[in-house]
Amino acid sequence: MNQLLNSGEKVKMLPTELTYEVEAFLGGGGQGEVYRARLAGGSGTGARVALKWFFPHYLRRDPDLRARLERAVEIGPPSDRFLWPQELVQTVDRPGFGYVMPLREDRFIGITDLVTRRAEPTFRALVTAGFELAHNYRQLHAKGFCYRDISFGNVFFDPENGEVRICDNDNVSVDDGKGGVIGGTARFMAPEIVRGEAGPSTETDLFSLAVLLFYMLVNHHPLEGAREAQIRCFDLPAMTRLYGTEPLFIFDPDDNGNQPVPGNDSNALALWPLYPRFVQDLFLLTFTRGLHDPDERARESQWSSELIRLRDSIFYCQSCGAHNFYDPESLGNSNGNAKGCWACSSPHRLPPRMRIDRDVVMLNHDSLLYPHHLDEQRRYEIDRQVAEVTQHPQNPQIWGLRNLSGQKWTSQNADGEVSEIEPGKTVTLSSGLRIQFGNREGEVRL
Repeated sequence: MNQLLNSGEKVKMLPTELTYEVEAFLGGGGQGEVYRARLAGGSGTGARVALKWFFPHYLRRDPDLRARLERAVEIGPPSDRFLWPQELVQTVDRPGFGYVMPLREDRFIGITDLVTRRAEPTFRALVTAGFELAHNYRQLHAKGFCYRDISFGNVFFDPENGEVRICDNDNVSVDDGKGGVIGGTARFMAPEIVRGEAGPSTETDLFSLAVLLFYMLVNHHPLEGAREAQIRCFDLPAMTRLYGTEPLFIFDPDDNGNQPVPGNDSNALALWPLYPRFVQDLFLLTFTRGLHDPDERARESQWSSELIRLRDSIFYCQSCGAHNFYDPESLGNSNGNAKGCWACSSPHRLPPRMRIDRDVVMLNHDSLLYPHHLDEQRRYEIDRQVAEVTQHPQNPQIWGLRNLSGQKWTSQNADGEVSEIEPGKTVTLSSGLRIQFGNREGEVRL
């Protein structure tokens, strides 16, 4: 690919007039090219950023781009997960412009690395990444914007912990449902956009988000089953039927005309049954009624709460260590162990678990509680722990819950004995133990 800028070339930020020096070409796409650059003067000399410079022909296609970017710079990022435009830049001797944004760290990989099996993160990392995406797109939508192009190419995540980064935020625009240069990415666009009946909006973002989450959890497209297998020429009319005029969810409970094909759609057939019903229901909602009525699609808040619930349901197989999901409702057994481990078929041996209202938190050896567990009014802060499961230093058969919060808890065991758990102290886990965290109570079952 021909590079627009040269190594060592200087660009000037607007309106601060700070100067950045281009260091290396990082990659390019249909809009322009991205470089690594360093601040060449001022108090932050040496600081590195990513610099995106637009192709001249793209600037002609998108006359609203500059105003859109200036508005984004003025408003600022919805959260620190967005690699958000910081300032516009230009050069002295060449036309056009670009912008600088935070540089993505090497620890982040693309969703394509997951789908192609170049990376195999744990279920916990995947679910955390899904939560982070839903939670942070909600912050964007709350500011009155839509993203317009949620897809593989614009999202990165840390395969170790699930932390995400959202890039290409020059696509972001006011949520007015109008058309524009960016309508979305093929196979991620909502059916009404494919049919040419609507422009990008929060509602179309919700569809694209659900497709992305389905890919992350099931490693398959939600509309590609038997109907896709029957297509001989995957041309524009065929794609329009499959994704726009005749979309059908591969797990639609009322119509099996597009069900997954054994041998062809193995990922979908193997992974879909692993997930609890409460997560499947959000996909069913979005990809059945939500295919035809945008108002019926699962909201970001629903995805956030149910993916946190899914993360809390993870427990480890004691034979092979694989992550499994606890779901007594869908398994039809009050102990949640009607099925064995998906990886090795060993019978489930469940760890202690705590019920807090409708939710069940599996108390694995490394489990943590967060502010939202103790207070339902608190926002999600999964980087701040308020409790941890610990092992007794002298007796490894005894496990406890240590108070990492700044508040005192009260506990009552099955015999009626009441104790206070000061910050930093630990209460022994026992069946029937109740812990009053404040306005929420947890009950332990072994």
